[in-house]
Parts: sequence; C-alpha cells; structure tokens
Amino acid sequence: MSETKVAALREAINLAMSEEMRKDEKIILMGEDVGVYGGDFGTSVGMLAEFGEKRVKDTPISEAAIAGSAVGAAQTGLRPIVDLTFMDFVTIAMDAIVNQGAKANYMFGGGLKTPVTFRVASGSGIGSAAQHSQSLEAWLTHIPGIKVVAPGTVNDAKALLKSAIRDNNIVIFMEPKALYGKKEVVNLDPDFYIPLGKGELKREGTDVTIVSYGRMLERVLKAADEVAAEGISVEVVDPRTLIPLDKDLIINSVKKTGKVILVNDAYKTGGFIGEIASVITESEAFDYLDAPVLRLASEDVPVPYSHVLETAILPDVAKIKDAIYKQVNKK
Repeated sequence: MSETKVAALREAINLAMSEEMRKDEKIILMGEDVGVYGGDFGTSVGMLAEFGEKRVKDTPISEAAIAGSAVGAAQTGLRPIVDLTFMDFVTIAMDAIVNQGAKANYMFGGGLKTPVTFRVASGSGIGSAAQHSQSLEAWLTHIPGIKVVAPGTVNDAKALLKSAIRDNNIVIFMEPKALYGKKEVVNLDPDFYIPLGKGELKREGTDVTIVSYGRMLERVLKAADEVAAEGISVEVVDPRTLIPLDKDLIINSVKKTGKVILVNDAYKTGGFIGEIASVITESEAFDYLDAPVLRLASEDVPVPYSHVLETAILPDVAKIKDAIYKQVNKK
C-alpha cells in the first residue's frame, strides 16, 4: 500500500515537480519568483535549495520572454516547467505557445517535440479582480498541439502534473487558485500518476449527470450531497483533462441518467462546457436525453474585485441545486 499524507494543493504541486526533477535532470523550473521567493502562491518553496539556480530559474517579468525561452529550451533538449502565475498572463505569451510551440511537431514532420508544462493559477475566488481571475481554457483547447489539464482535487493535481511534465507536447496545467490552501490525502508514491485523457466518476448516481472540473467540482459535489438527502441521485463526472477529453465517460453517464448539467468557472459564451454539450448532442447519448443540456457558468462580465459581486456572477451550491431541481422536475 502506497504511503500517503495530508497536503495542501500548493504542497502537492511542489511534490509532483520535485519528484519528476529528481528523476530527470533535463527538467527545469522557470518563471517569475519561483526561486528565492518560492512562487507567488508558495508552490516552489524549497526547490531552489534542492535543485540549484541552474534548474530553478527566476526570470524577468516578461511572460512573452519566459514562454519563448521555454519553447526554445524544450525544442533543444530540456523539459521546462513554467510558472506563468495567473492564467490571464497567457494572453502575453500566446505567440510562443500557439504559433511556435503547438505547431512545431506538425510542421517538422513529427521530429521536433516541445515538452513544456505551463502552470497557470486559474479562475476566481480570491478577489483578484478582472485581470487576474479568468479561466481562459476555451482559447487554448481550440488549438491543436496543446493539451489542457484541469484538476479539481489535490491528489488528482499531483498525479496529473506528473503526467503533464512527462508529456512531449505543450500542456497547460490549470491550478484553481481558490483551492491552493485546500488539504486532502495525497499519494506519495513517486511512480503514481494519472494518464492524461482519463476522467473519473467522482460520485455515482441515477437521476442526473453533472460534468464539472477545476474549482467548481467541489461545489458540485457539495450540492450533490445536499440533494441526496431529498432523494435525488446525482452522478458527478470529472473529466480532469479537457484535451484530450474522456468523451466515453461523459457519454455513458448521460445515457445512464438521461439528464445533464454542465458547470464551470469560465464565462458562459464560448466556454468549454459548450464543447462538452456538442459532444453529448452529436453522439448516441442524444437519443437518451430527457431534457435539454443545461449550462451553468460565470456571467459574461469582467470578474469584479468586490467579493460580493464576484460571488454573485459565479455558480454556487444554491444555483447548482436549483439546476438539479429543474432537471429532475422538483420544486
């Protein structure tokens, strides 16, 4: 039986990076404040002391330079992990990620790998306002050559980050910033990992399926527990990775329950849950639907600084429960 410990999300991220760096000297960590400061969210505390400044590299405050350097380093033999801090900052790094890194393997006939893991603190929940609170996964899932990972639990984050670091493609690894302090039991086996593209049923049920990921998974599970006391059985599907997406897991669950709710932290218009809705309606699961697919997401407004307003625009447990009642025709 594997050894375990209770760890916060920030510590689980640290554990995953450290375990992989001990195995492979080609892996480096780079980004703003990752060294002396230990990362803006404390995810790399102690790593400079263990691995040295050649492998834990503080960079200038330029996401374009960081991403370009990482892509070049990867294409010449290294395996960078990049801490881009807030997900919003991918906007500055998009050329290196989207035009240079993501397309290189295709353009060179499979001969030029770009193994970079871009770690991004995603989503709302800590009052970081409009420029530091977005979930922009839909932009990145649109680009062939990029994988997107969105864990919603601490143990999954550790195991999926190890897979991301081992992958030979650009991987965007989303870390829900509101959950950095959340503590759960994690597997300490350095060989334990979860393959990208493999989702999980977080809760089995029969009345309605909810598909969610990242920060919203916790709220979905709480809502499912609360309505269970009222006799409503909710099945919760966590895709864990968005690209590649475990389509069969989602389709099979919808065929089982006949009703589905999709929940995420990102904006509703153009959000990735719209893609999941298309997967469902374009598959054999469509014939099993007893109600239209229902989406819950952030309102299409800049994320407010005010905690009260930020809370108001997001799905919460009460809104998720209302959606469940609507789908099962109760209340």
